[in-house]
Amino acid sequence: MENIAVLGSTGSIGTSGLDVIAKFPDRFKICALSANTNVELLRKQAKIYKPEAVCVGEMRRDKGRWGGIRVYEGESGLLEMLENLKIDTVLVGIAGSSALLPILTVLDRVKKMALANKEALVMAGSLIMDKAAKNNVKIMPVDSEHSAIFQCIGSNNRKDLKKIFLTGSGGPLLKVKKSGFKDITVKQAINHPRWKMGKKISVDSATMMNKGLEVIEAAWLFNTEIKNIEILIHPEAVVHSMVEFTDGAVLAQMGACDMRLPIQYALTYPERSASGIKSPDFSKIKSLTFYKPDFERFPCMGLAYDAGKKGGTFPSVLNASNETAVKEFVEGRIRFVDIPKVIGRVLRLHKGVKDPGLLDILEADKWARIKTKEMLRCCR
Repeated sequence: MENIAVLGSTGSIGTSGLDVIAKFPDRFKICALSANTNVELLRKQAKIYKPEAVCVGEMRRDKGRWGGIRVYEGESGLLEMLENLKIDTVLVGIAGSSALLPILTVLDRVKKMALANKEALVMAGSLIMDKAAKNNVKIMPVDSEHSAIFQCIGSNNRKDLKKIFLTGSGGPLLKVKKSGFKDITVKQAINHPRWKMGKKISVDSATMMNKGLEVIEAAWLFNTEIKNIEILIHPEAVVHSMVEFTDGAVLAQMGACDMRLPIQYALTYPERSASGIKSPDFSKIKSLTFYKPDFERFPCMGLAYDAGKKGGTFPSVLNASNETAVKEFVEGRIRFVDIPKVIGRVLRLHKGVKDPGLLDILEADKWARIKTKEMLRCCR
């Protein structure tokens, strides 16, 4: 029986993860759940799964009604909970940079990490991968694209890997002309055609920053250079990614657009079990199309490639500036087209630290957020 902690249990990854875990009652025992603001849903989950402990971002109501479950609060409480419990496996569904410190903390405790957060790897890939290697922790990617890459590589020697093709549907604005971007609303930006996700990642899909962040994530997960990772637009979203080997062979992973598939694979690896998820009907798929992305219409991808190649603290600045700008857009204070503009300006101002430690990364993150807000105030 594996003790499993689900971080971000009330979000889309967390709820899908709980659906998967519930199918394996003889294998997994949920020992901890965490959520930021959705306390009521967390209470319902705690009543069903009966963990040893839960953590909330902020206790907004009476601390009672938890049925004897230990309750932690805030970022410090989450770190304390992770240090106090016996955890074998952790599913990280926390969104954004706030996952970094919990990830670094829990890597000292677990045997396996199912990782659905890309921002932490973008910020501090070297620190995370080094710590995982030191503690012999298996990091299993949960992003559909990175799970696909992992499945395609399989037991092949990583030295045989020549190129990674990172596919993307193109997001909700794929067919919108560049001239129309200045009028894009939040509702349009979060209306993803294939996946149901939170607002931040949905906006990232609209700007295609999501693909750029995934390029940096893939470089760390699969120990390859940024130049060996190519983004391909694939509107049908049947092929979740592909890899090419040195002999010219290309392998692709295909499946339904359902996050429960990569979550289950990450949690039960190396085993495969029935998921109950309907597979694509290939007789009804008339074509599978692939084409190169438009870096002029979606400049966030180019910003991510550049930051990834520079390395050091540049990816941390990229991520922090993006998170800040997206929040401003979602809250109606800036236009959609302002997002890549301000990120580019902040990156150009950054001096960079070549081989950063944690404090350097956190300082770069803080600087980028302040600088982004300053620039956006000037734009209003």
